[in-house]
Amino acid sequence: MHDVLICGGAGYIGSHMAQYLSEQGHRVTVFDNLSTGHRGAVAWGELVEGDLLDAAALQRLFAGRRFDAVMHFAARSLVGESVRDPYAYYTNNVTGTVNLLQAMRSHDVERIVFSSTAAIFGEPCSALIDEDHPKQPINPYGASKLMAERILADAAAAYGLRSVCLRYFNAAGALPQHGIGEAHVCETHLIPNVLRSALGQGGRLKVFGSDYETPDGTCVRDYVHVQDLAQAHALAMDYMDVQPGAHAFNLGNGQGFSVLDVIKTAEAVSGLRVPYDAAERRAGDPARLVASSARARRVLKWQPVWTELAPIIESAWRWHNAPAAWGKV
Repeated sequence: MHDVLICGGAGYIGSHMAQYLSEQGHRVTVFDNLSTGHRGAVAWGELVEGDLLDAAALQRLFAGRRFDAVMHFAARSLVGESVRDPYAYYTNNVTGTVNLLQAMRSHDVERIVFSSTAAIFGEPCSALIDEDHPKQPINPYGASKLMAERILADAAAAYGLRSVCLRYFNAAGALPQHGIGEAHVCETHLIPNVLRSALGQGGRLKVFGSDYETPDGTCVRDYVHVQDLAQAHALAMDYMDVQPGAHAFNLGNGQGFSVLDVIKTAEAVSGLRVPYDAAERRAGDPARLVASSARARRVLKWQPVWTELAPIIESAWRWHNAPAAWGKV
């Protein structure tokens, strides 16, 4: 059993992480400024309100508790917003991470699992993006995450910090039986926007581009259920117990699904029509983005449970059709 600090644990992936760790018998503390997270999503462990940019608050947090490991989900993560306001992204995602790492070092906490992103790779050079793919981010969000990864590697060499970075594109799905799911005030992800359109909550969906070199002309993307991501983070924590240094793994479903695949599956799951309109391509949208998880499966022994698109969407549908009161945004 570990005592684990989850930074950003009131958010979408962080709340599922807290549920997973608690179910596995670990003790959880959530540190979150609630800027995008929800107080009601913290049903496992203690919530400590605070911001990674408040170095003094971090020092107080670590002085009052003992942690065996930290999981870091507290990042700004909207690509378009990062282009419009890069300072905010470098401040939160880089400076905030350094503040966290300094507090960890001051209190002899030597293990961190970092929620990274496949956006560090930029435009894909291959059908499946593995760990050796060139790292050339094309937006400040991806660049800020890559900077944090570099800091973790340098900290391993200088201070002996143990870290695992996990890179993935699209977390998806929900655990409606536990009252947690994806609830963003500003929703940019495809699956929730598809379901909201089906429910008549988000207007008509826009499909950006229908002439890509893909089977149906729409973009192909990688969707991994949030519970499978939580499993990978827990395995990464165990991996650090026996492996020093800085490590990184890509997490993906290995096949990818098109925008039209998602729409058709959502219609089949919900029994409702998804109204949508074709729109022009968005600048910087590659035709296909799919991460290879071969190394994570081999080294971490990661075995995703949610391997088909329909169950992933069905779990999200049950959440969006009857969200917890805190998730009604």
